[in-house]
Amino acid sequence: MRILLYGINFAPELTGIGKYSGEMAAWLAARGHDVQVVTAPPYYPDWRVLGGYSPWKYRRESWCFDDQSRVRVHRCPIWVPRKPSGKKRLIHLASFALSSLPVALAHARWRPDVVMSVEPTLAVAPTALLLARLARAKSWLHVQDFEVDAAFDMGLVGGGWFKRQAMRTERALLSRFDRVSTISDRMMDRFAEKGVMDEARVLFPNWADTHAICPLDKPSVFRHELGLSSDAVVVLYSGNLGEKQGLEVLIEAAKLVADERNVVWVIAGTGSARARLEAMSSGLSNVRWLPLQPLERLNELLNLADIHVLPQRADAADLVMPSKLTGMLASGRATVATATKGTQVGQVMDECGVRVPPGDPRALAEAVVELARDESQRKVLGARARTYAEKHLGYDSIMTRFEAELNALVSGSARPVLEEK
Repeated sequence: MRILLYGINFAPELTGIGKYSGEMAAWLAARGHDVQVVTAPPYYPDWRVLGGYSPWKYRRESWCFDDQSRVRVHRCPIWVPRKPSGKKRLIHLASFALSSLPVALAHARWRPDVVMSVEPTLAVAPTALLLARLARAKSWLHVQDFEVDAAFDMGLVGGGWFKRQAMRTERALLSRFDRVSTISDRMMDRFAEKGVMDEARVLFPNWADTHAICPLDKPSVFRHELGLSSDAVVVLYSGNLGEKQGLEVLIEAAKLVADERNVVWVIAGTGSARARLEAMSSGLSNVRWLPLQPLERLNELLNLADIHVLPQRADAADLVMPSKLTGMLASGRATVATATKGTQVGQVMDECGVRVPPGDPRALAEAVVELARDESQRKVLGARARTYAEKHLGYDSIMTRFEAELNALVSGSARPVLEEK
């Protein structure tokens, strides 16, 4: 098949949507599909365009993942604000939608079989639909985040008339794609609320490479690099450090357990909130900081944790499914997440982790201390997490099911009935 992937984030971004879009393209290319990508220069999660790229220039490159996975990538200009706010994010998304429009439509001559748009950002969905019509291709929208809902629920933009119009536009766009997919059961339920027909909905969850991310049988090298004692219990957060993720709860919880001398909080990552969070932790000897780590060191980093922590705001509970959770579970370590009962993250934690209320640093601190003092329980939860990852999050099995859905869509045959392995 010829597959055009159209989205704002792509490799070599190491976290979030860019990571998964890159791995998706690599897997499909390795299977012999012809994959092209229309995207922006890499900028996430730093909100700064990566060195070697320009935010203002068009660029074509052949992206090689390995000897078998090569895709053609078309980079389009984008404005990247240093301190993203609601209005600045809208301009940021619009800049990519406008700059990428001629590049995307030019692919009508290439005649893709499938045009796959990734949300964020929904701003490119109209162009994706137009391209699919011009090329007589099938259209597919993959929703990683419900960005419209999130923008209003998290107060990034105002409501009223603008909200009503945005919701109507979103509903109209969703109904026009041949397939609409998302990454969790609860987000699938949101599709039903938005009027997407059953036959168009596809569950396409994020994955973990359970071969590359796996429990180590020896201490992580990061323990030595950080100068940690052998009896230190490491509480790890690794990922994007954004302003709207409620990460303050980590620092507040660390303050509450400062007298637990063997409990060390390690925060690894980058993002717009890092400087402010570091300032909040000033004077806390139990908090350490690491930069975002390259892919080849990810398994060592995740295995640094005795306890993973996943903060999540209550107002975004089922609008996003945190991509970082897959690696946490695959590493076979205990995980504590701030999640409301019944949400997707809450359901996963009730099966293989610990769930505490969002925005409650005392509850988070108490859960961490309880696990820090109970090594046997940490091992039990770590084993459950690994089992969950192997059963539900396998890279090859998820992508194989996705490929079968693509084949059925293009051929016009019945959708596959596949059991989850």
